[in-house]
Amino acid sequence: MNQSTPATPRSEPDVDRSAPLNPSEIFPFPLDDFQLEAMDALNQGHSVVVSAPTGSGKTLIGEYAIHRALAHGQKVFYTTPLKALSNQKLRDFRGQFGAENVGLMTGDLSVNREASIVVMTTEIFRNMLYAEADEHDDPLADVEAVVLDECHYMNDSQRGTVWEESIIHCPPTVQLVALSATVANAGQLTDWIEKVHGPTTLVMSDHRPVPLQFSFCSAKGLHPLLNEAGTGLHPNCKVWRAPKGHKRKGRSQKPPQPEPPPISFVVAQMAERQMLPAIYFIFSRRGCDKAVRDLGVQCLVTQEEQARIKERLTAYSHDNPEAVRDGIHADALLRGIAAHHAGVLPAWKELIEELFQQGLVKVVFATETLAAGINMPARSTVIAALSKRTERGHRPLMGSEFLQMAGRAGRRGLDSQGYVVTVQSRFEGVREAGQLATSPADPLVSQFTPSYGMVLNLLQRHDLAKARELVERSFGRYLAGLDLVEDEENLSQLRLQLSQLEGVAGDIPWEDFEDYEKMRGRLREERRLLRILQQQAEETLANELTMALQFASTGTLVSLKSPQLRGRVAPAVIVEKVKGPGQFPLLLCLTDENVWILLPCQAVVSIHAELSCLKGDGLEVPELSRSGELRHGDQASGGLALAVAHMARRHDMTTPQYDLAGEVLTQARLVRDLEQEQEQHPAHRWGDRKQLKKHRRRMEDLELEIAERQHLLHQRANRHWETFLALMEILQHFGCLDELDPTEIGRTVAALRGDNELWLGLALMSGHLDDLSPPDLAAVFEAISTEVNRPDLWSGFPPPAAAEEALQDLSGLRRELLRAQERAGVVVPAWWEPELMGLVDAWARGTSWSDLIANTSLDEGDVVRIMRRTVDLLAQVPYCEAISEQLRSHARQALKAINRFPVAEAEDLVPASAALNPATERAA
Repeated sequence: MNQSTPATPRSEPDVDRSAPLNPSEIFPFPLDDFQLEAMDALNQGHSVVVSAPTGSGKTLIGEYAIHRALAHGQKVFYTTPLKALSNQKLRDFRGQFGAENVGLMTGDLSVNREASIVVMTTEIFRNMLYAEADEHDDPLADVEAVVLDECHYMNDSQRGTVWEESIIHCPPTVQLVALSATVANAGQLTDWIEKVHGPTTLVMSDHRPVPLQFSFCSAKGLHPLLNEAGTGLHPNCKVWRAPKGHKRKGRSQKPPQPEPPPISFVVAQMAERQMLPAIYFIFSRRGCDKAVRDLGVQCLVTQEEQARIKERLTAYSHDNPEAVRDGIHADALLRGIAAHHAGVLPAWKELIEELFQQGLVKVVFATETLAAGINMPARSTVIAALSKRTERGHRPLMGSEFLQMAGRAGRRGLDSQGYVVTVQSRFEGVREAGQLATSPADPLVSQFTPSYGMVLNLLQRHDLAKARELVERSFGRYLAGLDLVEDEENLSQLRLQLSQLEGVAGDIPWEDFEDYEKMRGRLREERRLLRILQQQAEETLANELTMALQFASTGTLVSLKSPQLRGRVAPAVIVEKVKGPGQFPLLLCLTDENVWILLPCQAVVSIHAELSCLKGDGLEVPELSRSGELRHGDQASGGLALAVAHMARRHDMTTPQYDLAGEVLTQARLVRDLEQEQEQHPAHRWGDRKQLKKHRRRMEDLELEIAERQHLLHQRANRHWETFLALMEILQHFGCLDELDPTEIGRTVAALRGDNELWLGLALMSGHLDDLSPPDLAAVFEAISTEVNRPDLWSGFPPPAAAEEALQDLSGLRRELLRAQERAGVVVPAWWEPELMGLVDAWARGTSWSDLIANTSLDEGDVVRIMRRTVDLLAQVPYCEAISEQLRSHARQALKAINRFPVAEAEDLVPASAALNPATERAA
């Protein structure tokens, strides 16, 4: 497609894009099956997802896409997750395809952007897709393929959304070449790309050209970690156990571990076995620098190699005198030892990478960022710990993190085997090492998050319905959709259970049931109270009755209560008094049921002294000697028993005397009334109420679970869109949208890229920054665009007064934005970092790099990163609409003042080839 052809609709080029190239003519070595399979898919016009181990040759497929596009007279964009990787690819491709054919686009410049091969970070590509293509300036005109290198970066919690947005918005006519390390769900990724972009082929390989051998290093030496099959621990590996009687200190539940081996011991063991060069992963910058010091005077290079390092270091020092690290690191470099982490100056890191690639540096102590695709092939990798500190605390390494680091081992064409060494640490030993070495890769998850810029850019180009469709094309929505099928099935199962229960208990008026349950509860309570009152009355009357019985004559009618009488209150007559064991007699009585019983006085619950005595003369009285002993009467005693029964029928002889106490009678009446009320209640006639209650409880649980699951499903299916609408509401509040149309303010915000584009845009348009000098402006830009999460942060340069005042003027605006975000339930950081304003101001005013670094607690790499974030924002200002001409001019001057070595890399110092906003690729 020619530059003059309208961007939409996109017409097919005249060149036959399906014409295959012969790989053997391009690559002078035999290719692996998976590489040939991917190339075949590209020849068929498909996009490809290549999931293969680190170091297996995935990049070759990207190179084939470049050769193929060049043969068709087309272009290729090659995207990487890191600027350092982009710079490395730029150097590689310039050597491979000629400098004139390769361009570079970064956050602050554009070099040879019309070239056939343009290298860029994935963010720049995403920004380009959001830019509104002019009729005669479609940034993707003539682009046949886009290579998404290190595509597994989709898992990155902060930047992963960029890959999803790039795939969603890339035109379907452009082939995507997604190169990923091994992930568990490459099939799902491929299926999603096919849905949102077009025909896509998955190419998977678990073949590693250089096989890995896993070892474990303890203080005793270096040992094989895995068995021959690679499925479990080597038989010689012993899981360490604390000696008996060992008392564990502190609260930690983890078992104690033996002492870790010193770093010098690990390196010496590897040198002895010809396992160098090695990348030694340590998860802290301080740890990497300390390891360099800990190696002391150990020398890992020959005299000839040392001479070559010295020659290169001398040349480097001559060109960049301020960029040489302190004496310890320069001295260590001459002995083949270096540290590589985010705190190191990028220029020094490049020197280390160059020397390592030449085999001159033998051990690089690195943080895991080095595992992210930078071309530093090593014979071995050492992983110093199997867990790491994160913002959310200490956690074990994930399978993919371990694989990514382990995968750096083994140089294709140089080594027959790569070595991965895990080291005994304070927290983990051989068991954890074995688990990680045999664990599979983790699945990719979605990090898609709508932002202010996304909302404004979509609404500039599409109506609300189309914007929603694009937002709902995310990988997260796709994964949620897969889960939805299973979750919907689970929901329907729960609904079925509920309907079955409703069939059993659905027609029961639960209000009546609840009312009945309350009634039963009250009745229980009133009965309990009655028992207490009876007990109290019983205790009060017991003494009175005992005293009265001493004087009662034989023939007196009484009421008895005793366990031997099966709990009933039995009418009886006293026939004899027998001497008891204590001061009170035992009573021999005959009951109305013709039963003789010998009982103590306490068994009498009523004396009926007002009734006539009954004569029992002439009766043969049985001999009962034990209290509680009873005997059935005979015919002779039956007459007296009948007389007792007759009297009992005429008079109440079954109510204990204590039950006749006033409060007991009142309580008993209340209990009786409640019992009658309960019997008349409709729920009293229902079946098994206990079962019904169980049903009822289960139904309530099911209803609650169904409601919660439906809410979760709704959230998962709609959360991105609800975030989009919440951001829209905030944008309307700040005048960025008129209904759904971006205003001039909105278009200005849309032209920016940052963590919170609205905060940056409002600050720039506030007028508070217009009169600031370029250094002061750079200082404020640092404060509103960066975050430094360091407890020991200090700077010897105080914030300049004018910049501090301007920042203070912005505080009300920031408060209003944060309040609006809180009301809308949105969390987007609005940075505020005044501590380092003086540092940026000093650099912008020409302070030397060595003076700058001497006056801050930050590492050189941190300072470069802060300056570059500031540069990125300054570079965007001239292309924003609603911004004063004075602010544009000062931003250009500030950019020029800050963007000098070592903040700017050598490539960055090449003048930009076109006046385009690097954030959006739009002309000013």
